Amino acid sequence: MITRQADYAVRSVLDLALREPDEAAFSREIAESQDIPPSFLAKILTRLAAHAIVQTQRGVNGGVRLARPAAEITVLEVVEAIDGPLSLNLCVKAPGLCPRDMDCVVHPLWEVITSDLRERLRGITFAALAEAARVSPAGLSLPTTAA
Repeated sequence: MITRQADYAVRSVLDLALREPDEAAFSREIAESQDIPPSFLAKILTRLAAHAIVQTQRGVNGGVRLARPAAEITVLEVVEAIDGPLSLNLCVKAPGLCPRDMDCVVHPLWEVITSDLRERLRGITFAALAEAARVSPAGLSLPTTAA
C-alpha cells in the first residue's frame, strides 16, 4: 500500500500537469483543490523538489511548477520520491530480512508482482494522466497495459 503522502504527491503533480506548461501555482491553491493539509503539502513539495520533480520559488512571482515536462515524469518516480522503492513485501524490499526468502515458494510471486507493478507505474506519465483526467475528470480510464 502506498502512503497517504505518496497519494497526495501524485495528486499534487497531476494538479500541476493539468496547468499550462511552466505555469506556477501557489501551494495553497494545490492544497485547497486537492484537499491536502497545507503543512503536509509543504513537506511533500520539499521532497518532490529534492527529486527534481517540481521547482519552488518564493516571492511575488513564485509558486510551484513542474521541473520537467509532464511527459517526462512517471507515477513511479513520484511515488518512490516519497515512499522509497516500491515493494509489495518486505522480503522483496530488503532481501535477507526474511530467513525464508531463498527457499520460500511464495517469494518469487512477490518479486514478479512487484516488478509488474513498478513497470506499470513507470509506464504512466503525468502527461497521459492529465489527458485522461481532461477526458473524464470524474473517473480516469487508463490503458490496461503500460506504454
